[in-house]
Amino acid sequence: MRKIIPVLILTILITSCHQKQTDNSSYALADMEEEMIPITRQSPNAPPPPIDKLEKQEVIKKKIIKDGQLGIRVTELEKTKNHIDTLITIYGGYYANENFNNTDWESSYSLKIRIPFSNFEKLITEIENGDGEILYKQIDARDVTDQFIDLETRLENKRNYLKRYNDLLKQAKSIKEILEIEEKIRGLEEEIESTTGRLKYLSDIVDYSTLDLTISKRKDFKYSPVSRNKFSERLKQSLSKGWFGCVDFILFIIKIWPFWIFVTLIIYLWIKYKKTKKKN
Repeated sequence: MRKIIPVLILTILITSCHQKQTDNSSYALADMEEEMIPITRQSPNAPPPPIDKLEKQEVIKKKIIKDGQLGIRVTELEKTKNHIDTLITIYGGYYANENFNNTDWESSYSLKIRIPFSNFEKLITEIENGDGEILYKQIDARDVTDQFIDLETRLENKRNYLKRYNDLLKQAKSIKEILEIEEKIRGLEEEIESTTGRLKYLSDIVDYSTLDLTISKRKDFKYSPVSRNKFSERLKQSLSKGWFGCVDFILFIIKIWPFWIFVTLIIYLWIKYKKTKKKN
C-alpha cells in the first residue's frame, strides 16, 4: 500500500505538468491566431496601410525653343503691315527688327517678331488665314531641357562653394590665406555671373519664340541705275533714254498728223503755181 501511494502521486504530478504544457501551447497558438486575424480577415477592399516615405520623381517641365520663317506675297503691302501690327499687339509680342526694302521689282518688309511661346502658333495661323500667297514656311523646335538642368546644377554647386569660401574667409588668420580665399571667391563670382546670364538668355528665348516674317509686293519693272559714276551705268541710261526719246518723238509726229496734211497741201499748191508760171 505504501508503494502504491507514491506511484499515484507521481502519476498525478506528471499528468498535471503535461496538462499545463498543453494549456501553454494552446495559449501561444491563440495569441498567434489573434495576431494573424487582422491580416487574414482583412477586407479585400480595405485601403492599403499608409506609407511614411515615398520616392517622389520630380516632374521636369520641358524647355523648348521654337522659331520659324515665313514669307508671303500680297497685293496691298501697307494694309497687310497694319494687320500684322495689330496681331502683334493682341498677342503680346514686339518687333526685334524691322526693315523696309524698295527695289525696281518689289517692295517688302523684313520683320523679326518676338512672340510669347503660347501665342506662336496662333500668330502664324492668323497670318496664313489672311490675304496673300505663302512663298515659304519653316518651323523649328529645339529641346534645351538638358542645358537648363546642367546650368542650374552648376549654378547651385558654385553658390555652395562660394558660401563655404565666405565661411573660410571669416576664419582666415593670415593675410596670405585671406588673399588666396578672396581670389577663389572672385573667380566663383565671375562664373556665377556668367552662368546666370546664360540661364537668363535661355529663359528668354524659351519664353519668347522668334518669327522671321517677310511680306512683299511685286511691281512693274522700271530701270533705274544705282550709280551714274560708272561708264556702264551711264551707257545703259543713255541707251534707255535715247530709245524712249525716239519713241516719244515718233508718237509726237503721229499726234500732229493734221499739221502734216496742211503742210502737204501747201507744198502741192506751191508746186502747181510754179509750173503754171513757167508756162506763161
